[in-house]
Amino acid sequence: MAYYGQQPPPTDPNYLYGIFQKVDRDRSGNISANELQQALSNGTWTPFNPGTIRLMITMFDKTGRGTITFQDFQQLWKYINDWQQTFRRFDRDNSGFIDKRELKDALTTFGYRFSDMFFDILIQKFDRQHRGQIAFDDFIQSCVTIQVSHHSTKHVTMNLCFRF
Repeated sequence: MAYYGQQPPPTDPNYLYGIFQKVDRDRSGNISANELQQALSNGTWTPFNPGTIRLMITMFDKTGRGTITFQDFQQLWKYINDWQQTFRRFDRDNSGFIDKRELKDALTTFGYRFSDMFFDILIQKFDRQHRGQIAFDDFIQSCVTIQVSHHSTKHVTMNLCFRF
């Protein structure tokens, strides 16, 4: 699932159900974070970042049990493939990684304005291989973290403004 260097896999429900069944090793009808990690590849032959896996399970788990159903899995599949297309668009040198300049281009396109120092910090935080660039799964985690942080800060700021 979500291989960086290839075309997005089909979204046919029968195809996805086959993947879901292979990953659902305990046959519970739900996929845990450990099971989901077995289904994902970030394109670098290393396991998907466990933090990104936990983040996505939390985002798509409608029951609060720390697992996702097949319906959740279908939505997650689309979500990852959408991020894959975004990643490809900003990976201008087709290296399979996003460097600081490419990350800045991406986040600026998303409407964020940060200092160069902030981008240095982002790269440092999400670069698990210590090469000055981030892999696909870390790109997802960094962007979602910024989006959630921005939304939370905006919400808190608005609440404080309306209290006075």
